[in-house]
Amino acid sequence: MKNFRKFWKLGRTDVNTDFFDINRDGELVVREGNYQYNLFDLVRKFGSSLEVAFPFVVERRLSELMDLFNRWIRHYRYRGKFFYHYPMKSSQNKEFVLPILSEGGNLEVTSANELWLVKRLWEQEQFSSKIRVICNGPKTNQYLALIFELREKGLQITPIIEDKFELAALSTYRGEVGIRLDPQVRVHGHWDKKFNRFGLTAEEILSFGRIRNLKLLHYHTSKQLEYQEDVTGPLKKAMELYVRLRKINPSLDMIDIGGGMPVPFEKQPLFSTEGVVKRIIRTIQKACDKAEVPHPDLLVEWGSYLVAPAQITIYRVLSEKDIPNGTMAKKWYVIDGSFMNDLKDTWAIHQKWHVVPVNNLSAKNLSRVWLAGLSCDSDDKYTNGGKYVLLPRLEDLENGDQQYLAVLDTGAYQDALSSYHCMLSSPTKIIVQNGVITVARKRETAEEVGKQFGW
Repeated sequence: MKNFRKFWKLGRTDVNTDFFDINRDGELVVREGNYQYNLFDLVRKFGSSLEVAFPFVVERRLSELMDLFNRWIRHYRYRGKFFYHYPMKSSQNKEFVLPILSEGGNLEVTSANELWLVKRLWEQEQFSSKIRVICNGPKTNQYLALIFELREKGLQITPIIEDKFELAALSTYRGEVGIRLDPQVRVHGHWDKKFNRFGLTAEEILSFGRIRNLKLLHYHTSKQLEYQEDVTGPLKKAMELYVRLRKINPSLDMIDIGGGMPVPFEKQPLFSTEGVVKRIIRTIQKACDKAEVPHPDLLVEWGSYLVAPAQITIYRVLSEKDIPNGTMAKKWYVIDGSFMNDLKDTWAIHQKWHVVPVNNLSAKNLSRVWLAGLSCDSDDKYTNGGKYVLLPRLEDLENGDQQYLAVLDTGAYQDALSSYHCMLSSPTKIIVQNGVITVARKRETAEEVGKQFGW
């Protein structure tokens, strides 16, 4: 099985498949310590399409990330602290948010509704009073009112000023505030834009002079950054402002570099997390030492990095069709789900995924295929960027056997972006943790989907 494990790129830390393996029957399994979950058995029991979430992966990745930052902070004798803030927009699902809080993570929200979830957790005393919440995104009156309310109730909540109107709206706020910089540095990422509607230029921020209770300087550049320089380049620009701003605002002592840490969706090794962590710490340290200002506390909001590898989506192959004059792929495999509904980034940003069989992983005869979803839409497909996906040949299946496939790294954004195109139902969702399997969401009936449209 070692050759097949290598072929499907399983059991590798550098591409986030370290907890996947193949059993001797050629079936995909997930290992959690001494627990082992056979995904072929799970999909036959709960049906497909099926989402499987692994909270233990989130816990492990956060623990490792915090240990990594703290180790190099000690090594370089950096005098600030490290804080992880989870951006809830990556996945607001309870099975991910609660493990992050339990492991010492903090939160970042971007809307009044996300903050309402935090309020509910706070009132139910489901997290420590030491947890800090950062509020990004445009501030509606409802959002601002909730920020003020939770601050008065004792939550450590820091709204981030996006523009001069929010500066005015928060002028009477009695807690700490942050401000968002647009570093105006081009990077290589998923949505690097020529014009960024978020944040303020360095000149605009400096023109405000002293800002009441300014605690934090924040910026965010892109998603899925490609090179270490895409992380350190904007940071150098932000530190130029930080040291100037600190002299005007002595209360400033935190810098939040936002998200962007990439996930190896295509199972090709990316730049090392440890390497970029070292460069982040040294970049801040050198800028502060040169300007003779104290080292700030350091925050990151690496959401997809944490939760994307903690969920997979499984489909059953319903049928196959020839692709006339196909050069890269020879057949369509039609699945019992929808990319446009279940994995929206396939269509929205042309996300590439790592697709592996759930059963027949040791098959020697494979077909080059494209995958087609259930909706009657020509965009409901996955072609691996016009290349192909390798999967076992259906003609080799024994009578009555079904072929299943797993799309890896689907834990970030896909649930929140899901829809009901062609009124298709969402996948069943199960949570797997500590040997216990819990059904989080049943597949909707036609009646339940119809209610979304007033029927």
